[in-house]
Amino acid sequence: MTLSITQCLASIATVFLLAGCSQSGPTTTISTAAFQPMPAEQENGSYVIGPGDQLQVFVYDSPQLSTEVPVRPDGRISTPLVPELMAAGKTPSQLANDLTAKLNNYVKDPNVTVIVRNFVGPFSRQIRVIGEATQPQAISYREHMTVLDVMIQVKGLTRYAAGNRTIIVRRIGDHKETIHVRLADLLKDGDIDQNVEMQPGDTLIIPQSWF
Repeated sequence: MTLSITQCLASIATVFLLAGCSQSGPTTTISTAAFQPMPAEQENGSYVIGPGDQLQVFVYDSPQLSTEVPVRPDGRISTPLVPELMAAGKTPSQLANDLTAKLNNYVKDPNVTVIVRNFVGPFSRQIRVIGEATQPQAISYREHMTVLDVMIQVKGLTRYAAGNRTIIVRRIGDHKETIHVRLADLLKDGDIDQNVEMQPGDTLIIPQSWF
């Protein structure tokens, strides 16, 4: 990157109006909840395909079989000679192997590559931002994504946000973990200690100010 973290924080602070309170952080609280553990295939760092992703399927030496397809809401894709195949929940290499197996019935030794062109990812890998963000939304998780990365993507806080009362709700097996983040201190004052690393499935909740 060409900008230092201090420069990035300074530029964000000039456009965001922040509010906060005097809670120290980040701190965590553990409580039980009915959450399901993350599937093992989503824990190894590989990208997992989800509904809404745009995939490019390339079959070497077979341009008539190469195509670009969306992953449908039911998680399936349709390609030449393979009208129905589940794609959601698989890595690109796993899907390429499945397509290869299907095409073996029609093509000798097919060589298939799957490239993800537009990333959405499965719901369990998305980060959801709700409350007083300028553009609340679900964001596709990226490796080593932090709170600052998330705030850049949602265009910061509204003028009514209580940034220092922000919490992250995180799934830990069959429990949930609540992490308190002083978001106003991070964006306005550059308190890097508040730049918590996000995890797949996190929910960032930004409350409204009391005044």
